Amino acid sequence: MSLAERVHAAELERRASQSQQGVRGVSLEELRRGVQEHVSMESIAALVEENPDLARSELKHACRQVFVGPAWSQVDLARKHELVEELLDLVFGLGPIERLLSDESVTEIMVNGCNSLYCERDGKLERLPVTLESDAQVRVLIDRIIGPLGRRIDESSPMVSARLAQGHRVHAIIPPLAIDGPVLTIRAFTRKVMTLEEMVARGSIDDAMRILLSWAVLARKSIAVSGGTGSGKTTMLNALSCLIPHDERIITIEDSAELKFDEHPHVVRLEARPANAEGIGEVSIRDLVINSLRMRPDRIVVGECRGGEAVDMLQAMLTGHAGSLTTLHANSPREVVERMISMVRYAVDLPVDAIEAQIGSAFDLIVQTARARDGKRYVSEVVEVSFDAQARRCRFETLFTRLRGDDEGIWWSAPSWMEDVLSFGWAEEGEVRAWTQRLRAG
Repeated sequence: MSLAERVHAAELERRASQSQQGVRGVSLEELRRGVQEHVSMESIAALVEENPDLARSELKHACRQVFVGPAWSQVDLARKHELVEELLDLVFGLGPIERLLSDESVTEIMVNGCNSLYCERDGKLERLPVTLESDAQVRVLIDRIIGPLGRRIDESSPMVSARLAQGHRVHAIIPPLAIDGPVLTIRAFTRKVMTLEEMVARGSIDDAMRILLSWAVLARKSIAVSGGTGSGKTTMLNALSCLIPHDERIITIEDSAELKFDEHPHVVRLEARPANAEGIGEVSIRDLVINSLRMRPDRIVVGECRGGEAVDMLQAMLTGHAGSLTTLHANSPREVVERMISMVRYAVDLPVDAIEAQIGSAFDLIVQTARARDGKRYVSEVVEVSFDAQARRCRFETLFTRLRGDDEGIWWSAPSWMEDVLSFGWAEEGEVRAWTQRLRAG
């Protein structure tokens, strides 16, 4: 092929590419303007309240009328269908984030103003190739989410946290606090509970860890799951909660209900409530912990310990509610004790050594979770906690460490309560012996 022929072919390819981009570049706004020539959005909005199915049918019919026009003759059928779905999501759902909420691989959705949308998928952030038209549309989206929940956001109350019916956690903040426009963050929780067996298959824990944690729950050992944001604390807590025997009564206490119990027959779920717009009506996690003690719980599961409720949770664990579970933010198991001391002192003025004595007596294990750079979540450390009466400090016995997500980890020792596992019949002697031999071999 000569140079002239190659130049001509390149020009034809360029024109064809531009033509195709023009066809694909038909915007949602053009479709919406066309639809408004056949039916007003106000009438559709009014019809949504009375008959959502009829409103959806009317909107689809208007779209078909728009597509008859000559301006749409070159737009392929797939693109038309895509635009119709986007318009339906915009009118009846949550716009471009509607489909993300139904995607099980998406764990976080972040709307940073109208021109910046991100999601977290499999532990990694990715920017979405879609935008919203304006900050006003982001505000409409936020109002559409929180309105049915009885919450509101405005300049006098520019922040709001809430929970969707699906269990997803929502946080919104608007100007003047959010300088570059309204910000919406949705933590999307999977509908399916991940078990310890599935964590083994994913490489988050090994089989020896699965067995140890199962025995710890059966032996009514109180466990704190610690880690950073997005490290898998709630997932681990949920997996542990599912191991609680069915003949026990569980009281769960959460700031925003996230735990799922699909099979356990006796679960009472409590959720804290923030103050209303007038500043009244707040029910804190601490209030719920105190009240839960009057509800005959066998186990108390606190979704996240973050304040003065720590003192009441410790009292519960020390007065007949062993085997309770909680999570908290901390960078290491040793920081868990430091944070617990700070939280207890929010509520009562006690000496540090007295608080450490309660922590060392109340908690048996601290399970530290972490997230690797590639998004993989794993257990990085397991520590047994006790109280050293002579030193008047908590004592830590490291059972397991794993420095990176691609490591196998190292087992250092077995917990001191392994004899209890045998004496109370939670495991056969052969099982315990095999587990111990595996630990020594590792």
